[in-house]
Amino acid sequence: MAKSLPRPIRTKAEYTRLMELLLEFDEREDLSPEEEALAEVFTLLIDDYESKHHPLPRVSPADSLKSLMEERGLKHKDIWPLLGNKGAATEILSGRRSISKAQAKRLAEFLRVPLDIFV
Repeated sequence: MAKSLPRPIRTKAEYTRLMELLLEFDEREDLSPEEEALAEVFTLLIDDYESKHHPLPRVSPADSLKSLMEERGLKHKDIWPLLGNKGAATEILSGRRSISKAQAKRLAEFLRVPLDIFV
């Protein structure tokens, strides 16, 4: 337990050490309930460190929509009914118009993704 005492990660060396311990746990199939709980704590600590030191760039709602459409093979004709009309869809996809809250809700439900991607 002294080797793996969970505490906030403050240095790259601590981050690396916890990553290695988590990988060791991940490779094993016979974890005790205590080790499983410890692995969960390590994951939270690692996620916290990564979000503070390596934040993901903010992606615009329009870019998120375009990416999801491409990933799922969707075309303009597949989403314009959710956005109101063809013109609105074109303006949103080109970045000239923002996505309204109502449109964001419909898109999130249709694409089964979190609402905050579009707001």
